[in-house]
Order: sequence, then structure tokens, then C-alpha cells
Amino acid sequence: MKRTLIGAIAALSLTTASFAEEMKMAVTTSFHNSGLSDVLLPAIQKDLGLEVQLLVVGTGQAIRLGEAGDVDAILVHSKAAEEAFLAGGYGTHRREIMYNDFVLIGPMEDTAGVSAAVDAKEALQSVATAEAVFVSRGDDSGTHKKELSLWASAELHAEAFGDWYTSVGAGMGAALNTASGMNAYIMADRASWLNFGNKGSLALLFAGDPVLFNQYAYIPVNPEIHAHVKSDLAEELETWLVSDRAKALIDGYKINGETLFVFNAVQQ
Repeated sequence: MKRTLIGAIAALSLTTASFAEEMKMAVTTSFHNSGLSDVLLPAIQKDLGLEVQLLVVGTGQAIRLGEAGDVDAILVHSKAAEEAFLAGGYGTHRREIMYNDFVLIGPMEDTAGVSAAVDAKEALQSVATAEAVFVSRGDDSGTHKKELSLWASAELHAEAFGDWYTSVGAGMGAALNTASGMNAYIMADRASWLNFGNKGSLALLFAGDPVLFNQYAYIPVNPEIHAHVKSDLAEELETWLVSDRAKALIDGYKINGETLFVFNAVQQ
């Protein structure tokens, strides 16, 4: 009898699980590496009965997946690229969800003097002047796009840099691991840095310049271009992402007492 009852319960669990609806969302590696996805996804499944399958890539690749209709929505952090995605008709609208900031990480001894800079422009100029080893993600991600724009604002161009500049073509976690191994400077989002376990001799050296603001936005893929996308589920997820429930989880997610993201979605 006991075996039959256990089998019935297991069958019921499998039947219930099979009813869970599924959708695909392309997200940035920083969103995943921060650990926030491990907090939000179980809550989404519990509240909505919705299983969100993540494709963890850089912003550039996430946008290409959206353009191809390979996902139902994207969650990214590069406003110019997002606006181009919308202008092409690939997304229905852009909804801001949360933000954090970019930070400059480097060796504790800080031979380039980044920690003494007055702004991000001066910090990067210090790295270039010293030709200090710098690791770039080099993967067309939102972080990589931001890094390139900051070099340009300092009237410097990555393609002209020497051997001190290393482009790894990888996600945030892998790039941080490379920087740790090389004892190099790197730009990261604060959330990924705080959740990174292999810091080695690296430290957060510079932050606080308003230009380092890092906004994350949610964009459903346009069903008028890709009729197969699950726009109803994407809409349902968006409603959850801007809810008080999501706000409490996002604002409450901390590591060693430090907040990783700040919810700033506006109810419509």
C-alpha cells in the first residue's frame, strides 16, 4: 500500500509539473552571475506557475536572439541597443525594471592610481597612461558597450591599445576570473563583483560617477514579426516583474549587507 501511495504521489507531481507553462527569456550574464535569477525564478514559478527558461548571453547576443524570434522576451542593459531593437520593430515596448552601477576593479596596490581619479574618464586615462593590464569582456555585451563608450569619452580607442589590453570575448564571471588570474584592471557591474568568489588580490577601486549608472530593461518580442512567440506569457511575466512582490525580492537581495539592484519600475 505504501509503495502504491508513493507512486501515486509521484505521478501526481509529474502531472502537475507538466502543466507548468514555459517561456524563454534572453538575459545578460550579469543578471545571472549576480545570483538574482536564483531568487526570482523560483518565486515566478510559485506565483505564476510559469517556468522561465533563461538563455544567458551578453546584451548584443540577447538582442540578436530576440530579432530571430528565438526567445519570447529579453532583459538587457544597453539603452542605445534596446532603442535600435525597438526601432526595427522587433520589440513591442521597453520597460525599465531595476538598476545598479558599473565599477572599476583592479589590483589592491593600484599602480595606475585609479582610486584617486575624480571621475570615470580620468580613471581610464590613468590605466591607459600606465599601460596597466586591463581585461575587457570583448563580447558585445552591455558591459562591453559601456566600457567602449567610456574609453571614447576619454578620447581613447580600444582598437589602438597595446598588449596591456586583453579582450577575452567572455561573460562577466569568466572575465573577472581572468582579471583575478592576471591581477588586472576590469570594469564590472557591481552585482557581479559582489557575488564573485575568486577576488584574489583585486578590489573595488572606483565607483560613484553618474556616467556609470546601469539600467536594466525588459522588452517582449513583437508577435507581429514572430507570430509564434508567447506574448501572453511575456505580458504575464512583465506584470509580475513590476509588482510589489518583485520589488521586495529585488531590493531585498543583498550580499554581506550590500544591495545589488534597486527596483525602479513604474506602474502603468
